[in-house]
Amino acid sequence: MNTSTRPLPQLRGPGAGLLALDPVHTALLRGLDTLLLGLAEELAAPECLGPPLLPASGLARLDYFRNFPHLGVPAGRFGPEALDALADGGPAEAAPLRATGHLLPSATCYGLLLSLEGQDVGEDGLRLSATGRCFRNETHYDGLRRLHGFHMREVLYLGTKDGCVEHLDRGAEFVTDLAKRLGLELTRAAADDPFYDRQGSRARLMALDPVKHEYSVSDGTAIASVNRHRNFFGERLDISAGGHGSAFSSCVAFGVERWIHAMILAHGSAEAALDVLDRVRPRAGAAHSPAPVAQ
Repeated sequence: MNTSTRPLPQLRGPGAGLLALDPVHTALLRGLDTLLLGLAEELAAPECLGPPLLPASGLARLDYFRNFPHLGVPAGRFGPEALDALADGGPAEAAPLRATGHLLPSATCYGLLLSLEGQDVGEDGLRLSATGRCFRNETHYDGLRRLHGFHMREVLYLGTKDGCVEHLDRGAEFVTDLAKRLGLELTRAAADDPFYDRQGSRARLMALDPVKHEYSVSDGTAIASVNRHRNFFGERLDISAGGHGSAFSSCVAFGVERWIHAMILAHGSAEAALDVLDRVRPRAGAAHSPAPVAQ
């Protein structure tokens, strides 16, 4: 790791769940995301950039407000009166917001899925990858483990039921292999993540056949997950897979800041973690060319 004799600035979080990453932590985030992009390259999942806001009406059709009502962060707008009050030094908490009908993303895949509404991904299916800044209301915040805003890398598949299984099998193998290379010890366990209505038959099916498994480090922090949506999103968004009917979907997700936390936990400091990362990641100029779109 290259270091400078000039002291680095001390960056402090401006509020609960909000952190500014210093240069070392930022290098860790960029380097780790480059390694995580390796799964997308293996699966020929081209890089996309999802929308910065999501329509509340679209999320409602995906049962978002039934399953995740506590997570949503609405995007509001200050009216003229509120702006005048703020300009005069009034408290921001007292300034009323006007609804915009949009929310900040709480997961990267929602924007991609909503953008594919009404399309046919074909017999061979479609894979996409994206890193997005995600936002969640939480009951509490805890350093890099639980943030109000964070980066999520996802590799998404839409296609057949068998294709979903293969996608998650290869994703699980990638997570295990990468963790070993980085000196991380992970445990895998089923997680309760309600893609479906909590009280209905789909929820009972999920209890018997979990749709989400998480990979956690020694202090219980989940840093990656493999998620099987069945054909829920395909049905709700009229996304088809050729002659197979409604598309099945699955995704592999990584919380990038949580990988930073895991590296520091395993290696003792951000600087030591960056040294390990420098030994593992490909050298400059060795990156693969952009992957073709999988149709």
